[in-house]
Amino acid sequence: MTKKRVAVLISGRGSNMVALIEAAQGKDYPAEIALVLSNRPDAAGLARARDAGIATAVVDHYRFGDDREAFERALDDELRKYRIELICLAGFMRLLTSWFIRRWRGRILNIHPALLPQFKGLHTHRRALDAGVKQHGATVHFVVEETDAGPIVLQQSVPVLESDTEETLAARVLEIEHRIYPEALRLVAEGRAKFAGARDEAPAR
Repeated sequence: MTKKRVAVLISGRGSNMVALIEAAQGKDYPAEIALVLSNRPDAAGLARARDAGIATAVVDHYRFGDDREAFERALDDELRKYRIELICLAGFMRLLTSWFIRRWRGRILNIHPALLPQFKGLHTHRRALDAGVKQHGATVHFVVEETDAGPIVLQQSVPVLESDTEETLAARVLEIEHRIYPEALRLVAEGRAKFAGARDEAPAR
């Protein structure tokens, strides 16, 4: 089995990154984590990736000022250097431009702590509690130009309890995230979940 080469993009501790790394250690898992890439040199997840024997790289966004495309071209160069085929965003705190998303269309996954299309954007747990919903959860989706609006690969819900605080709800949702992100990556790497119209190969220069 030829495993898909995956890059995980992080900005912080990378708890979802760890879940993906652990899943990819399975012999029958169809993807390998070939690179962990961060926009922050001090991201705690970099050390965790190195400890797992995974290549790491940093493209510090501060070096590029307000030129987001220049930053993303540098990201793109690193991804190509490692022959990456799929990208998983795992707490990557940079909004990607249309230029980057078009180049990698159908090959970028993100995990969002809500049952999309509910609660796009930030502060999802607080907003779920304020709205009084009975179910909350997490969604893995393909990335498109509109934030949190891409085709859904996998979702799972948890009940919202009367006793829940933002913190307790977030902790329960995080457990779900760690479960569904590796499974969603498996579906995409095996070709069982596809982005309609996506190319079958990484884009050429």
